[in-house]
Amino acid sequence: MRIRWTYSFIDRPREAFDTACDFWTAVTGTRLSELRGQHSEFVTLLPDGADACVKAQAVRSGNGGAHLDFCVDDVTEFADSAVRLGAGVVADLGSLVVLQSPGGQLFCAEPWRGQASRPGVVRGSRLDQVCVDVPPSSYDAEVAFWSGLLDSWASRPGALPEFHVVEPPPGLPVRLLLQRLGEEHPASAHLDLACADVAATRAWHEELGAAFVAGFSGWTVMRDPAGGTYCLTTRDPETGGLRG
Repeated sequence: MRIRWTYSFIDRPREAFDTACDFWTAVTGTRLSELRGQHSEFVTLLPDGADACVKAQAVRSGNGGAHLDFCVDDVTEFADSAVRLGAGVVADLGSLVVLQSPGGQLFCAEPWRGQASRPGVVRGSRLDQVCVDVPPSSYDAEVAFWSGLLDSWASRPGALPEFHVVEPPPGLPVRLLLQRLGEEHPASAHLDLACADVAATRAWHEELGAAFVAGFSGWTVMRDPAGGTYCLTTRDPETGGLRG
């Protein structure tokens, strides 16, 4: 079972959706597609000269967050594999299946439509990672689930004990990071950007309306103008790997 392409999905409340789209198109150097969906809730962020790897969704409840979409040759086969490993099916729309990991993180499977060209780095940064924040009680099961489902990806411990990286083969645009939380609450996810210069990227994002939340060694937590949390990391925006 081969995963052909991946999308980062930006999930934001309906009332803040336009604000989120304005910010994230600026950050990723993209433009918006036409809205689609029964409630005009979906949009793709379109780069120039490459295939899209970021989409956005207006959610009707909650604060939103992020999730991954996997583009595959056989959606049913992928969904069945996920279920055998412990996932639940939230919605089966035929060409799109919405699933939930054992720890509660939503993700989707959809058909591959020939996407192959990864967008480049934009002003020294690249949105290239979805980080799933996992409660301690679910962490080991979540690591086992994603490592088993993404069996052609490189699964390894991260630089700190609370992280686990699941890295795709070269050419796929989105990585997965699992982070063990210090306390119990439902799994959620946020976006990470790899930055050549975190301070410069932070300043640019603040000009676009984002706000600083907290700083750590290796990453800076930000809040976008729509209220969504994301991180700027010191990883190499070309390779996604740690620098130095």
